[in-house]
Amino acid sequence: MHSVTVNKFRDQMKNFVEQVISQHLPIRVTRRNGEDFVVVGAEDWEREQETLYVLQNSSLMRQIAESSRTHATDGGYKPRDDETDEILGV
Repeated sequence: MHSVTVNKFRDQMKNFVEQVISQHLPIRVTRRNGEDFVVVGAEDWEREQETLYVLQNSSLMRQIAESSRTHATDGGYKPRDDETDEILGV
């Protein structure tokens, strides 16, 4: 994560905000008193929140692990031809 001083951030805020949004990389803004803050794009913030939700949901994590296991062993559910056609819109 790139760090800049609060003064540099203030002077070049438009450029830094554009960089955060276009490159999807947060920027740490440092202050003299040591209370830093992070600038992150809204889309990236929402994605991080969704990831945290999934990781904190033990039931969902178990379902993902089981799905991964059955996929690896080719033991998961296999839709019928008519179900596949419906999914694919054929």
